[in-house]
Amino acid sequence: MKAKVGDAIVVESERAAQTGRRGVIEEILQADPLRCRVTWEDGRETIFVPQAGSTRIEQRKRAKAGASSR
Repeated sequence: MKAKVGDAIVVESERAAQTGRRGVIEEILQADPLRCRVTWEDGRETIFVPQAGSTRIEQRKRAKAGASSR
C-alpha cells in the first residue's frame, strides 16, 4: 500500500451499524508493511497499521509545478 504524508486514509467499518473512519497521514513510520501516524477527523492521533481490504489511501491533490496561487 503506497502512502505519503498528507494523503487521506479511509478505514471502512466491518459492522453495518458503524461508520468508517477518515484521517490524514502525518508521518510514515514504516513503508512495508505500512505503519503511520494518523490524525483522525475527531482530532485524535494514533499509530495505525492498515489491514488488507478494509483501508484505502486517497492521494492528496498536489499543486502543479510552476503554478502560482492567487
